Amino acid sequence: MIRDLRDFIAACERHGMLHRIGARVDWNLELSHVAKVNEEAGGPALMFENVRDSQIPVFTSAFTSPARMALCLGEDPKLPISELSRKWMERLRRKWLPPEVTDDVPVMENVLTGSDIDVTKFPAPWFYPEDGGRYFGTAVYSICRDPDSGWTNIGTYRMQTQAKDAVSVMMLRGKHGQIIRSKYVERGQRMPFAAVIGADPVLFLVGSIQSGIGVSEYDIAGALRDCPVPVFVSDLTGLTLPARAEIILEGYLDSDDLRREGPLGEYTGYYSSTRSSDGAGLEPSLKVERILHRNHPVFWSTTIGKPVNDIHMFQSLNRTAHLWHDLEAMKIPGIQGVYVPPEACGWFWAVISVRQMYPGHSSQVGNAAIATSTGHYALKGVIVVDHDIHVEDWDRIWWALSIRFDPRRSIQIIDRGRSTPLDPSLPRDSRYIMSRVIMDACTPFEWEEKPREVFMDRDTLRQVSARWTEYGFPGASPVAALIDRLSKT
Repeated sequence: MIRDLRDFIAACERHGMLHRIGARVDWNLELSHVAKVNEEAGGPALMFENVRDSQIPVFTSAFTSPARMALCLGEDPKLPISELSRKWMERLRRKWLPPEVTDDVPVMENVLTGSDIDVTKFPAPWFYPEDGGRYFGTAVYSICRDPDSGWTNIGTYRMQTQAKDAVSVMMLRGKHGQIIRSKYVERGQRMPFAAVIGADPVLFLVGSIQSGIGVSEYDIAGALRDCPVPVFVSDLTGLTLPARAEIILEGYLDSDDLRREGPLGEYTGYYSSTRSSDGAGLEPSLKVERILHRNHPVFWSTTIGKPVNDIHMFQSLNRTAHLWHDLEAMKIPGIQGVYVPPEACGWFWAVISVRQMYPGHSSQVGNAAIATSTGHYALKGVIVVDHDIHVEDWDRIWWALSIRFDPRRSIQIIDRGRSTPLDPSLPRDSRYIMSRVIMDACTPFEWEEKPREVFMDRDTLRQVSARWTEYGFPGASPVAALIDRLSKT
């Protein structure tokens, strides 16, 4: 079982999914560019063991393949994202488990306070030429606590290195961390806050999901692992923190200490913000009052930027799983598959396959998707297809959009929906509301006379399969997959 980042790295290495780079690499652009070129070539996870100005290695490209995400979850590395998301959804049906306090706290092996605090000692990369600085936090998650209910929230927000004892934190409007922060602002108080790198990688995955208000991501991670997350209660801030983290910056988020943050080449592939034309803005600072880290810590980072990198892959995984879970919770029948493609930044488009049972069923599916807790935020469009089309089979999806889709009948435009202020397709001064589209590429259920589809003959296919090697083709016969597709129609 994978308990922490080190277990995951070791599993990647055992399965030939990790490449170690011993050559000296500069944190200024070179590291990110090596990682990005490797990612676009479909390469393995990387461990940079010799980074300029640091003795700490940098781990990147953790989730740039479905195989490594499957490995993290203990599933078959051959599973595509949609099927892996189904496994994720099935795990969420189990009892959610709250974290469990433990006395085994490796992250407390080193406790730095006072003049020993130095965030700049960590090898935070400078990713792209026009970035505003080095970023301590891209593969980072924050932990904060609601002052009213005591709800512990885990979120993923970018964090720029500002000084030896400070990082700025950018929280977009409407995010749970920002909602909690506003309560501290109203009280005139600093907000207890921690920036965490490492521990179980699942915590980073769940930190980006659209869970409900009051739902702790610790409990979701417990369900995914079927095991409580080991935690300890900080004697400094009172926050509940992961015991097996690599690095924790702990202190208080000061909304009166605003510092220039950004720009950063975001997951959209653009420098994008509502703050200013150059993507920079003023953001609150985490005033670091102590640093905790394990012996020989590993610094985890992700390149962000244009798709596809691990940000898009894990967003695809968890948004697919949670959209599917939401639809099941709404008791929408007939859902065969759900897919939020990583190429769509793991965010903006969804494909849903449905076995229609009544008139208007496919339209219901599309409208339900954009009404879910997952789909209401930044989902631009939903493509609905019949049950005989796999949600990751783009050849068949394009075919359905060509011969089962009529623009006048099959398109619904929704004028107002919640957007992300990082969306560069919207004017900078109006990025909180956008339009949406539902594209229904299903043959209408209510048609009494439906078009007749062309199928191959099953008996002849079996004959072809039996003689496959006689035809001189190498390898196994592909006929079984064809028959399986026929059986789903």
